[in-house]
This record gives sequence, C-alpha cells and structure tokens, in this order.
Amino acid sequence: MTSKLIKIAHLTSVHPRYDTRIFVKECSSLAEIAEHSVSLIVADGLGDEVKNNVAIIDAGARTGGRLSRITRTVSAVYGKALELDADVYHLHDPELMPIGLKLKKRGKTVIFDAHEDLPKQILGKPYLNKAAKIILSKASEMYERYACRRFDAIVTATPYIREKFLRINPQTVDINNFPILGELSNDTPWDVKKNEVCYIGGIAKIRGILEIVEAMSHTRNVRLNLAGSFESSQTHLLSSRTPGWDKVNELGFLGRAGIADLLSRSKAGLVTLHPTQNYMDALPVKMFEYMAAGIPVIASDFPLWRSIVETAECGVLVDPLDPDDIAKAIEYLITHPYEAEKMGQNGKKAVMDIYNWECEKRKLFALYSQLTSKGA
Repeated sequence: MTSKLIKIAHLTSVHPRYDTRIFVKECSSLAEIAEHSVSLIVADGLGDEVKNNVAIIDAGARTGGRLSRITRTVSAVYGKALELDADVYHLHDPELMPIGLKLKKRGKTVIFDAHEDLPKQILGKPYLNKAAKIILSKASEMYERYACRRFDAIVTATPYIREKFLRINPQTVDINNFPILGELSNDTPWDVKKNEVCYIGGIAKIRGILEIVEAMSHTRNVRLNLAGSFESSQTHLLSSRTPGWDKVNELGFLGRAGIADLLSRSKAGLVTLHPTQNYMDALPVKMFEYMAAGIPVIASDFPLWRSIVETAECGVLVDPLDPDDIAKAIEYLITHPYEAEKMGQNGKKAVMDIYNWECEKRKLFALYSQLTSKGA
C-alpha cells in the first residue's frame, strides 16, 4: 500500500530564502522523508527554484516600509499558500498569524514557529518611544494568545519560550537552533590559526558591536573578523568611527562555506549581546556554532548562558557593556593557547553530545508525525 504524500508548506514574509533555521534545518530535514512534499514560500523577488528537494516559491519582492510588508507582502504570501493547497502550513513570522487563522478555517493543519518572544522583543525596539513599546507589546501579547491557542501546534526556538506558550497551547515543543553535526567542524591545528577573533551574525548596537570594536583598541596584535550585515548605515558609521576599527576586517555577509572557513582560522568567537530580557532568555545560534567549530566563546554573563559555558568549560564570560572586560577575555585566549584550545575541544564535545540538530530534528519529525497521523 502506497503512503499518502503529505504536502507541507513553510511560510515567511521576512526571512531570506536560505535562512538557517527555516530552510537549512527545518525544510531540508523534512524533505528527507519520502512521504513529504516540502515547499517554502518566501518574499524576496528572486524567483522560484528547487533546492535540497524543497520547492522555493517566491511571492514577490518586499516593497515599501513595515506597513506595506504586513499588508501587501502578507497578502501575496497567502495567495501562494492557497495555490499550494498544502496539508500542513508552518508559519515563521508573527505578521502571518492572521492568515494562519484563515487557513485553519479552511480545515488546514497550522503550526506557528515562535523564533523569539515577540512582546519582549517589541520592548527592546530602539525606534519606538516608551509608551508605544508598552502599548504594542501588550496588544501583541493579547493577539498572540488569541491566535496561538487556535493553531494545531506551536514550535519555539528555546525552552524558555516553550514554557510561555505551553500556557497558551499544550501542543508546544522547542526545536532549538543547534548546529548541524559536521557542518562547521574543522581540524585546523591551533598553532596554524591566526591571532584573530570573530563575530558572526546580525550587526547591531544592541548586539554589542560598539563595545566589541572599542575592545579591539585595548588589544595587541589581534584582529577582529566581522561577518554579517549592519542593522543600519548609522550603526555602520558609528562603528567605523569607534577606536579599534582599524583592527577590524569587515567581511560582509558570508554563506555557510564562508562561515566555516572563517571559524577554522579564528581563535575565539564573540557573542556579547546586551542584557535585554529577550536576549538573556535566548539560546544564541552563533554561540553553539562557535562551539561546533572547536573555538572558545566570549559570551555575555547571563545566568542561562553561564550555565552552558561553565558546565561545558568552553569559554569566558564577560560584562557585554564593558569593552575593557571584553578585551581582557580576548587577550587571555590569545596569550593562553593551551587553555583556549582545550575550551574549544570542550565546546565541540558538548555540541556532539547535546547541542546538535540531530537531536532537534527528531523532535520535529515526531511533531509532524503526530499531527499528520491525526488527519489521516
């Protein structure tokens, strides 16, 4: 007897088509199963394609500001979603919740993927005044609760967010952004590596870029490899005018192969995000990617992060608002190669044993199996 083909559609109006969580991990993993037909609807204007057995469908480039994105772009994504007539719709952006409710009314199975705690994220938006932050945060919390209790399941990016959503929807599971085993691993001898540290990811003031650059001015014979896109031209300008910028190699956005190469020649990875509630309760992807690559982490001293770094003995904790503290951590790891290499090996082992995508993938498969067997 031939198994029924299950049509799965992942939807995003914001993220890039090759987003690590959405495409590289979730969609590509689900497409490994023969009974799954997996599509990913994006809105980038780059056209349709098939990659990793995932059909990427373009709803058209985003135009205009935020209002346009949550009206025209979301409407275009919904149109493509209806054309697909999938069995399961997996939504990745809060602005897609309304179309999730529409799809539910059509009898579809709907999953919402909470990458972040939206109400707390709004409270950290620098472009909103205090009153607007509070009002929008409360409104988003109310709508989130209304919509998410009606969806078939909630997927969260961290255990902390899972605990919040379990009070809204009992069918909630955390699928953490842990590295894919082997993707970033390397065997570069420590004495061949350059005196370089790296930062990989979105570059923003709230993510500590100004403190990192200033820290470089307090180091000797060390360079910072900066890989990622700046949040704004203003942040880029401020960074370039900060003492220490002359020790920065600005590399721009790198693909996965470029990131792997960069990590292979670095002696430490920085993840010194500011102490906002949204970050303090998060599990930063880059920290685990540094660990997977076998390099020590220099991380913000948050309770959750401390429990990981100290237990694994894989790095140095710092005050993310203190450039001098960050500089001391960099100097220590550069001038103590034996200790730095040992921390890197410890982090790599922790990823191999615990913090890896293979473990998370099994949870994703179990959720889909449960949901699709219900509708069989």
